[in-house]
Amino acid sequence: MSAALIKCPHCGATNRVPADAAGHPRCGKCRRDLPWIVEAGDADFGAIAEQSPVPALVDFWAAWCGPCRMVSPVLDKLAQERAGRVKLVKVDVDKSPGLSRRFDVQAIPTMLVITGGRVVARQAGAPPAAALRTWLDEALAGRREGSKP
Repeated sequence: MSAALIKCPHCGATNRVPADAAGHPRCGKCRRDLPWIVEAGDADFGAIAEQSPVPALVDFWAAWCGPCRMVSPVLDKLAQERAGRVKLVKVDVDKSPGLSRRFDVQAIPTMLVITGGRVVARQAGAPPAAALRTWLDEALAGRREGSKP
């Protein structure tokens, strides 16, 4: 498993954050929650996303996809805003065709929320930032697609 270097948004310290770990990442200096943004592929998706100790927001994307490039910064911001509560897992569909087939990804971007190894929410396309925020918050609150608020 790889590790990423994440700059703490609170104190500026650089932290090494593993792609999979128990708990969730915290800054070694100020001890505040860090955003957890990682990449996964066919080989390591189970350990990184399905066995994640916090809900995983999975982004199926491709470098050539314009809408994917529009959604990516929004997802990064959501992961930063919800540091300690969600792990953003980016899956390049060109490098991980097995995952695309497994989760029946027919359009990109497609986002999933996985909690306890189960898909609890799914969103295809590039909705506005406010709609993505609402969708993610509802998924994290345990609401299912089609459920009433």
